[in-house]
Amino acid sequence: MSYAKLIIVGNLGRDPEMRYTSGGDAVTNLNVAVTRKWTSKDGVPGEETTWYRATCWRRTAEIAAQYLHKGSQVMLEGRLNPDANGGPRLYEKSDGTSGASFELTVERLVLLSSRSDNSFGDVPADPGEDVAPDEFA
Repeated sequence: MSYAKLIIVGNLGRDPEMRYTSGGDAVTNLNVAVTRKWTSKDGVPGEETTWYRATCWRRTAEIAAQYLHKGSQVMLEGRLNPDANGGPRLYEKSDGTSGASFELTVERLVLLSSRSDNSFGDVPADPGEDVAPDEFA
């Protein structure tokens, strides 16, 4: 038996994008930047940012679309969706260069922005939420 879970904390790079499947299920896509900062032994600061594409389903999708916006801080827990080779999904950017996308299916969403941003904390996914409808699988 194998088990893997990914937890990320980051900020939305743009407003959530919500739509509905033909079966009526809400689905919201999020772009989340996770930034790691450090200081080298020489005192030189460093920083790297990794982008994740995250997908929320059903009630969690509706909450994400209603309460999140560009810049909101969130914690996402879920499973990574690798390509057929087990790596990030590769694509060609509009300028012709290659890009890679780490994709996450959200099983739990925690809104971390301040109360003034209408945040209200932990949002567990609905039962069965981690299973995407066939048309999006």
